[in-house]
Amino acid sequence: MDLIARVAQHFEDSAQTQLNAVEMLAAPIAAAIETITNSLINGGKILACGNGGSASDAQRFAGKLIGRFEAERQELAAIALNADCTILTAVANDYALSQIFSRQVRGLGHAGDVLLAISAAGNASNVIEAINAAHEHDMHVIALTGKDGGQIAEILRDDDIHLCVPAERTARIQETHLLVIHCLCDGIDALLLGVE
Repeated sequence: MDLIARVAQHFEDSAQTQLNAVEMLAAPIAAAIETITNSLINGGKILACGNGGSASDAQRFAGKLIGRFEAERQELAAIALNADCTILTAVANDYALSQIFSRQVRGLGHAGDVLLAISAAGNASNVIEAINAAHEHDMHVIALTGKDGGQIAEILRDDDIHLCVPAERTARIQETHLLVIHCLCDGIDALLLGVE
């Protein structure tokens, strides 16, 4: 086995996946940036959620908003719903695993807030329930998925934003999700700080 060639193939596949996604995702990413920034300017907050690698992405996004991306700026209101193990285990134990995010959305979310719902295949039941709860509260929903968008694609409303990575492999989807998150962070900073 030629490990160097195998590693090189991963780099090539990842780059190609991201290049394939540019045309499809650039406009909806720009719309997501505007939606998030408008929410923040108007006193809203961003709730993010996901499972596994998507949970890490939700925490990374919230961390970049509370902290910073590449430029110094004020703290921005963001919460990763998957970060509090006490809430997650209490809700999973007392209710159901499918409710771990939706109960937080109902408790913390308000009209005008944004839910960033992340699921590589688009089929995570707890992320789907979070979207349903966000809809109940007139929140904006930005869904970050892959493949064909799964069940999430079926429940999104016309005014929701769907960022669906055109790839089948979870690793390629998650790599592109990270790039999308960095694009969101950069765009938010550009709008807030007036960067050209």
